[in-house]
Amino acid sequence: MSFNNAPLIKALDEATERPLTPETLAIPSPNRRRVVSEPCLPERLPNSSFLHREAESLAPSTLEKELAKSRPGPRDAEEYANDIPELSVGPKEEDEPAEDPTSPRRSSFLKAIVRSISGMGAAIVTSTGTEVGVMERCSVMRAVEESNIMFLMEVRDRAFPLLLRTSGGQTPLVHAIRIGNRDVAIVLLGAFSRYINHLEADEVLKPQTQAHLKALRTGLKLAINQGLANSQPDLIASFMQTLIMSEGDKWVWAQVSMVSRELNAGTEGRPVTLAGATVRKFATRELGKADLIASLEDYIANATADLLMMAAWSITIQTISAEHMPSYYFARDDRVYKSFVEQLDKHRIEINRKCPRQLRHQLRILKEGFEGRSLTYRKKVEQIATILESGDPL
Repeated sequence: MSFNNAPLIKALDEATERPLTPETLAIPSPNRRRVVSEPCLPERLPNSSFLHREAESLAPSTLEKELAKSRPGPRDAEEYANDIPELSVGPKEEDEPAEDPTSPRRSSFLKAIVRSISGMGAAIVTSTGTEVGVMERCSVMRAVEESNIMFLMEVRDRAFPLLLRTSGGQTPLVHAIRIGNRDVAIVLLGAFSRYINHLEADEVLKPQTQAHLKALRTGLKLAINQGLANSQPDLIASFMQTLIMSEGDKWVWAQVSMVSRELNAGTEGRPVTLAGATVRKFATRELGKADLIASLEDYIANATADLLMMAAWSITIQTISAEHMPSYYFARDDRVYKSFVEQLDKHRIEINRKCPRQLRHQLRILKEGFEGRSLTYRKKVEQIATILESGDPL
């Protein structure tokens, strides 16, 4: 380790020339420039509202400049025009002047593009033009708590997947039942049924639709547990209805096929017993408690009747040229019965000419047995079971 002794040597050398005093013996300190205090306060950043306004005012003009650069020349203008899809859906006058890029309509169109790109246009606007909220999971939960039915219906129409996503470990349906908001729970169940009913055949196999159906089944099973915990058995029938619909064509047509074999067996078959047992087994599997099946008796009877009519019609179309009943009619009030009667009336002549007597008798029993509203479905199913499974020749 070394020391810098140069200041000491210099001081001793100077001390020989000056009298020895405490001042002269003191080691001189190097002169340092005093640091001047100059505080600098940084300017705060603008808030998000200011940035949004700047983006909406500057971005359209920038986008217009970029579009102008990419416009085709005179040679390929005609070819470029043929590639642009027609945006107008109404009649357009021939003498209508060209739209000015700086016109309010053009400006609003460009602003809409900017908002869609930047994500600033995520707000839901009702048909009256009023903004009702931002499509976020927390907003859906807040709407459930506040019973904001209009907002939930807007989300149903514009962003349905938000009704299936979890927030804080629970879905909107589970949250509605947990806080005891029965009206909102029924609205959400109706939204689920509406989504499934409006699915087209070519949409069911899409990966996105399958993901939605998987989330729908998971959310409903969680909602069933929450409904049982809160002693709300009046919603169980609605839960089961939506659950069976979410199972898709595979489950419905599998049960129809089994009931059809029992109908083909004639007096030796037990189609009504099998149909009722199938629906009851499904309900027991989903609910897990047999004491709750009592609240589902009317629903089970309705589903049993639908299986019988769909099975009988599936046998009929093997002989005549007709279409299957839509599977999403199953367990939806009297939709299957209305379609059943309509098809029987439409193909009455062909059925009487081509179908065997046993099948014609079964079709007549089902049509007459489920007609009217004076009896409940439970009573109708019991009467039809007595006729079809009595053992007497048909």
